[in-house]
Amino acid sequence: MKHKFDPQKMKQRIKERKKILPPEETLRKLHLRKGDIMADVGCGFGYFTFPASKIVGEDGKVYALDISQQMLDEVIEGIETNDINNVEIIKVAEDDLKLDDETITYVLLSTVLHEVDDAVYYLNEIKRILKSEGKIAIIDWEKKQSSYGPPVEDRLDKNEVRELLVQTGYKIIEQFDIGTDYYAIVAEK
Repeated sequence: MKHKFDPQKMKQRIKERKKILPPEETLRKLHLRKGDIMADVGCGFGYFTFPASKIVGEDGKVYALDISQQMLDEVIEGIETNDINNVEIIKVAEDDLKLDDETITYVLLSTVLHEVDDAVYYLNEIKRILKSEGKIAIIDWEKKQSSYGPPVEDRLDKNEVRELLVQTGYKIIEQFDIGTDYYAIVAEK
């Protein structure tokens, strides 16, 4: 079984994470645009969900997807507290994103891909929900030791992720490092 995200540890590191991975700036660099219909897959407590809702605006929508009801409850609280109208939460299973075919223009997988048991299946499931020319943005951990994050043996090397994307029919658009601990890859269906 792969290492799974510990929400308490991440919440304790939120200020540090915002310095390294500023959410709104990162999303803009990853090509999220006004009017996008986005799926924040593995949304956690909404670290990227809420900044994304601002970027996509009232003409766009953000689907906050997670397997953890605890995480989704945090997002619900944020939606209600901030009177946000363009975010919808969906409790999903790892093998079923519960969205219709070709309905999404943009998918974000932030520190999620290394946790799934079958990356090829998962990337194909994402391709199923993406519209033609829809984008997938993957942020994940560099495959090296760091002071926090998953064990090194559970991390995916960025070249391995590129190969998985190509194998599942995506076209790589861009790749870059985010600080010293993360990398990002943007691809198109």
